[in-house]
Amino acid sequence: MTGFSPSRRHLLKVGGGLSILGTAAPFAMQMAAAGSAASQAAPDYRALVCIFLFGGNDSQNTVLATDSDSFGRYFAARNTGNNPIALMPPGAPPTPVGSTSPITGRVATADSPEAWGGVLPIVPLTPNPVPAGTAAAVRTFALHPFLGPLKTLFDAGRLGVVANVGTLIRPITKAQYQSGTVAFPANLFSHNDQQSTWQAGATEGTRVGWGGRLGDMLAGLNGTDTLFTAISTAGNAVFLSGQNVIQYQMTTSAQPAVVINGQAGASLFGSTVAPSRVRSLIQDQTAAGLFAADYATVTNRSIGAATTINSLFTQSAVTGIPAPTAYVNPVTGATETNGLASQLQTVARMIAASRSTGVRRQVFFVSLGGWDNHDFQNAIQANNLAKVAHGMAYFDGILASIGGVNMRNAVTTFTASDFSRTFTTNGDGTDHAWGGHHFVMGGSVRGGDIYGQYPTLGVDLGGFSNPDMTRAALIPTTSVDQYAATMGRWLGVSESGLDTIFPNLRNFPTRGLGFL
Repeated sequence: MTGFSPSRRHLLKVGGGLSILGTAAPFAMQMAAAGSAASQAAPDYRALVCIFLFGGNDSQNTVLATDSDSFGRYFAARNTGNNPIALMPPGAPPTPVGSTSPITGRVATADSPEAWGGVLPIVPLTPNPVPAGTAAAVRTFALHPFLGPLKTLFDAGRLGVVANVGTLIRPITKAQYQSGTVAFPANLFSHNDQQSTWQAGATEGTRVGWGGRLGDMLAGLNGTDTLFTAISTAGNAVFLSGQNVIQYQMTTSAQPAVVINGQAGASLFGSTVAPSRVRSLIQDQTAAGLFAADYATVTNRSIGAATTINSLFTQSAVTGIPAPTAYVNPVTGATETNGLASQLQTVARMIAASRSTGVRRQVFFVSLGGWDNHDFQNAIQANNLAKVAHGMAYFDGILASIGGVNMRNAVTTFTASDFSRTFTTNGDGTDHAWGGHHFVMGGSVRGGDIYGQYPTLGVDLGGFSNPDMTRAALIPTTSVDQYAATMGRWLGVSESGLDTIFPNLRNFPTRGLGFL
């Protein structure tokens, strides 16, 4: 291509996304992180763990307002259709499968809310303000019936709820949104675009995420080796891509990494000689061409990282991380694999290994898919929420003692998702919406509380006009920038650094949400 001269950094970033000759290397798929080294490491360790719920979790059935006014509107909107998705009120006993519910008059099935019993009450330490349009003196709240482990963490003060978070450019009202007089993010109801906007502040195609930018600013605290600053167990994520820091991708296998290095017992294409021959070709620096040289550099770093990881993962602090307990689908009763818990086990192993690597600041990305529940929401979302609760409770328990050290205060875990779902139902599911409620967990979290304004519930109907909802979607009252900046500040980024990472942050009167 005439006149095309790609930069070395660009080629390294592109090349870093390639696996080594297509091998399924459990611990070393990639890649290198370039960054300036600080003269000394940070005196403490801190990590952020993002749990991304791909597909758009229906937060209306995750964290609920249960005062009679709010719950009445909720139940009226969702107790409709072929397979109603309205959850049962607090205190409702489970209706045995095959029996008639005294609340709905329907016969309970294993995948109907009647069989699960009522939502689980939580009592925030601080009363959440009663918004306009809500006829309640005091608001009360609850969690989905299968979020029992998270209720336990909330009650223990290690889990908080952040209400009505969404992608925003600046604060916006319903009237401003409807009139188009205030800017708001593009392609609000598009999965790919909103996943990207949540993770990187811009629609699909952007290349740098805010997790990676946090890594850029803090990588120097990790000493001379910044390779393990940003780590994903969920494939390539724009969230972790920085200007200098490039994410290191791992799988959750407990087996050693496949390394093309001619070690005893290694083989390639059925030959024990082939690995060393292939490695020699990769390391050949005499080959002409910029791409060949950059590819060799990235691959060599990956090989070195695999060797390091394999060594670290033999240490007692790492091997002592127990596997998650068996997960049972609460709807079907079948034992299933909870991939989220497995990813969090790998994260715990890397946290344990940080004592040997000298890493003091890390950002992790894990994920769970299957939240795009236009249909069959009762069975699918209930199981997914139970997996989140199981995985987060497992991770909290592991952090209580890693190598004999309580790491809960050093790790903050938070949820994120494309968007929430519509307040109304389409019959047995929900459609794409906007603002949603999220969890943040950790020993440094001021848990047991709800942060941000929990909104008014109910669609415009019969003279009622909801100031917080349009198109059956909540207009966010807390921005992703505020949510993320609160965690970035805790991680150690300066106020000026936060403005660089989150340029829209200066548009909001409150820069931090106070949950850390």
